[in-house]
Amino acid sequence: MSQIQGLPPTLERLVTVTNQHDLDGLVACFADDYRLVMPNHPSRNFVGPGQVRRNWEQFFRVIPDITTTIRAVAAGRDDQWWTEWEMTGTRLDGAPHLMRGVMIFTVGSGESDLIRANRFYVEPTDPEGSGSGIDAAVAALVGGGESR
Repeated sequence: MSQIQGLPPTLERLVTVTNQHDLDGLVACFADDYRLVMPNHPSRNFVGPGQVRRNWEQFFRVIPDITTTIRAVAAGRDDQWWTEWEMTGTRLDGAPHLMRGVMIFTVGSGESDLIRANRFYVEPTDPEGSGSGIDAAVAALVGGGESR
């Protein structure tokens, strides 16, 4: 269960069943016409819980100890929930798995409401101390310009 107060029951249930690795329970949180939009990767957009099942089958198989946590939440309009997620675990090859980011869900506040949409901004996270810092990252974003 999430430690965040004020989440709609369906998002609480989503965290719980995900951490229990209950694939059927996870898929049952989503409406038949569920729409996932990835603004940073539009070719990955999809509709329907079938793709949710295929995605999480892989996560549960390859990261057998995966856990999810909602770190923060803010309510938008009546049925919109801005949530900050962290997903951690260890892959079968021994590599650590860490993803963080924001999911903006469309779901009502009722016990039986299903998730209808999600704007997904979750990405793999660089391990602490890795990478070459902000100057190099900005230089890469602007086409390899020189960093100071």
